[in-house]
Amino acid sequence: MKPARRLPGRDRHAVRHPGQGGAARLTQPRHVVVVGGGIAGLAAATVLAERGVRVTLLEAHQQLGGRVRAWPLPEGRTMSRGFHAFFRQYYNLRGLLRRADPSLDRLVPINDYPLTRPDGVTDSFTSLPRTPPWSIIGFVLASPTFRLRDLTRVDVSSALELLRVRFPGSYAHYDGESAAGFLDRLRFPAAARDLALEVFARSFFADPREFSAGELVAMFHTYFLGSAEGLLFDVPDDDYDTALWAPLGRHLAGLGVDVRTGVRVEGLDPPRSVVIVDGAELAADGVVLATDPAPARRLIAGLGSGSDDNADPSADESGTDPVGQWTQRVANTRNAPPFAVLRLWLDRPVSAERPAFVGTSGYGPLDNISVLDRFEAGAARWAAASGGSVVELHGYALYDPSDIEQRLLAELHRAWPETAAATIVTSEFLIEDDCGLIALAPWAERPGVHTPWPSLTLAGDWVRCDLPVALMERAASTGMLAANALLAQWGVAGEDVWSVPMAGLLGAFPTPAKPSATKEH
Repeated sequence: MKPARRLPGRDRHAVRHPGQGGAARLTQPRHVVVVGGGIAGLAAATVLAERGVRVTLLEAHQQLGGRVRAWPLPEGRTMSRGFHAFFRQYYNLRGLLRRADPSLDRLVPINDYPLTRPDGVTDSFTSLPRTPPWSIIGFVLASPTFRLRDLTRVDVSSALELLRVRFPGSYAHYDGESAAGFLDRLRFPAAARDLALEVFARSFFADPREFSAGELVAMFHTYFLGSAEGLLFDVPDDDYDTALWAPLGRHLAGLGVDVRTGVRVEGLDPPRSVVIVDGAELAADGVVLATDPAPARRLIAGLGSGSDDNADPSADESGTDPVGQWTQRVANTRNAPPFAVLRLWLDRPVSAERPAFVGTSGYGPLDNISVLDRFEAGAARWAAASGGSVVELHGYALYDPSDIEQRLLAELHRAWPETAAATIVTSEFLIEDDCGLIALAPWAERPGVHTPWPSLTLAGDWVRCDLPVALMERAASTGMLAANALLAQWGVAGEDVWSVPMAGLLGAFPTPAKPSATKEH
C-alpha cells in the first residue's frame, strides 16, 4: 500500500510542485549573496543554507522581516508597518516559519474578521463551511448583502469565470482588464461588491481601477473558491520580530548564514556575481535579489543593455538584447499608492464586543481596524498595566494622503463611537509607498524569478509566479523558487513548494473570451 501523502494543511487537493532532483547537498563550495531580509530573502537563504551553500544575507534595516518587520519603541512598546493575516493556505510561508517554530505555536487563530459598512451591513466568515463549493454557497446564504432579487442581476457567465480558472493561464486571460472592470461586468449587489470583493482588492494596497482583474480572480480562487483551508487566518502572538523573524534569524545563524543588518547594497555586477556594499565588492557564485520593487529597479537600472556573453538569450523572446529587454520590463513595474498605519495607545479599552480585526468599507480612507492587545503579548501587557488598549488603523491606496492621520482618527470615532471619549496616551504614525502594484500590464511582461544571467535570480511579492499565490505567500514561494534555480545549476535538489489547486471547480471548461466592449476605469 502506498504511504499517505503528507499534506501541508487540511486540503487534500493541495498541489506539491517538486523541486528539481539532484544531490541532497553541495559537493563543492558555493557562496550566494541574498539581497533583502524580508520574507523572500529569508526563504531563499533558508533553502540554500540547508543544502550546504554559504549564504550572506544583506538587509538594509536593523530588523529582519522586510515589510512585515517590527521595531522597538520607548517603554517596551513596538511598532510595525501594519497588520498581516497568516492564512492557512500560505503553505510555503508556514513551512518557512516551521524551521524556527515546528508546531507554529507562535501563530494564534482569529475567530472572525467581519467586514462592515456604515449602514450596519456586515459579513462574517466565522461559521462558514471551508470546502468549495459549500463555502461559497454558505457565504451567499448567510450574507445580508445577497438578496434574491439582487442575485437575478448577477452576470452568470462572468460569475462562472471564478470557477473556471486554470493557472497560470488565467493570469494572462485578464491582461488589460482592471479589477473594477471585472466587478462591473460581474454585476454583484453593491453591498456585496463593497464588502466581499472591493475590500479584498484594496488589501493589495491598490485601487480596483488600477489593479489587475487576473490577480483579483486568482485571489478569490486562492482564498475562497479553490481552497478548503477556509477564510479564517492566524496572527503572531507577539510583535513580528519577537515571534517570527528574530527566531528565524537565529535559526539561519545556526546554519552558518552570515546575517548582516543595516547594510545598503549600492550596485550589482551580475556577469561576475558581484554585489557592491559600502563601496567594496562582495563576490559570490550567485545572487538572489529579494528587495522591494523600487530598490530592485534602482539596482537593475544600472545594468545597461547590449551584448553580454554571460547573458541567457532565452530570457528575451527576441534573443537580440536579453539584458535591455529584461531591464525595461523591470523598469516598467510600478509601486502602489501610499498606505498609512496609525497605532494608538488609548487610556481605556474599546468595547468588549469589538472584534480583534474588522475590515471596513465606506469609512473614507479607513480600510481596517485591529485591536492589538487582543493577540499581541507586548500590547496586552501595556493594556493590562495601563487599563487601556492598543488600536491600529490602516488606510490603503491613498491618492490623497493629506491630513490622513486626522481623517483616520475621525473614521475610527464614527465606526466605534466609544473611542471618541478616549485619550490618546501616545501614538505612532507612518506612511509608506514601497509596495508593488500588480497593474494591468500583460502578465508575461512582468519580471519572473529568472533573469538574463543564470547566476542572478529575483524574488518578492512583486515577482511573477506561475502558482496561485499572493502577498506574503508569493514572497515565500518566489524566494524558494529563486534558490531552486541556483541549486539546479549545481546539481542539487531544490525545495518542494505547495499551492492550492491549480484549477477551479470548473477548470476543465475553457473560460469564455472577455467581452470586447468591457469598459475600463
